[in-house]
Amino acid sequence: MERLQKIISKTGFASRRKAEELISKGKVKVNGEIITEMGYKASYDDFIEVNGIPLNKTEDKVYFLLNKPRGVVTTTKDEKGRKTVVDLIKTNKRIYPIGRLDYDTTGLILLTNDGELTNYLTHPRNKIEKVYVAKVEGIVIKEELKKLCNGVIIDGKKTGKAKAKILKIDKKNNTSVVELIICEGRNHQVKNMFKTINHNVLKLKRESVAFLTLDGVKPGEYRELTIKEVKKLYGEGN
Repeated sequence: MERLQKIISKTGFASRRKAEELISKGKVKVNGEIITEMGYKASYDDFIEVNGIPLNKTEDKVYFLLNKPRGVVTTTKDEKGRKTVVDLIKTNKRIYPIGRLDYDTTGLILLTNDGELTNYLTHPRNKIEKVYVAKVEGIVIKEELKKLCNGVIIDGKKTGKAKAKILKIDKKNNTSVVELIICEGRNHQVKNMFKTINHNVLKLKRESVAFLTLDGVKPGEYRELTIKEVKKLYGEGN
């Protein structure tokens, strides 16, 4: 017997956090009974439905690394009919992105049907580093970088420790290119961090997540992760 949200995430339907949200909203049934109790335990042999859809008890896990191009939304479906990151990957599995990148942000995004890995990579306590390269308005100075590294206040909450360095200064066009490494994933976080030091982001690209990079993967292209890479993401290998 396992907690219901863990069963849902293990089958790849949703992350554990999303599963908890679905349970609290009364969207989950076990053997025909609506369950809203977060500590409810069930068996994989139980008939579980989420949003009226029977849960697949056994589904092979898949893992994709996508180089997201500009103008693609990081979601499974878009009500405005825009192309999504899921549309770019050919698979018969029901996958979803781990975290998100803005519509105009490019770079590395992972997609999977593994709820456990999603939960692991997105939880702040695991300190998974994400490397961004931002082209911003204005000339960034070292004192401003120190502020980003020590944490800035966004929506009343201080960001965690970060790493930052200036890659390029263009005095003629009054722009700077900065590398920023963070372990969080708040909505629009990188853009909002630069706003606090009065620099608007013109272009933003995520270069890496943990040890994974975009090497050999062109914009709009993707590849599957190897078993070794998945184990390393879980902290099981080197």
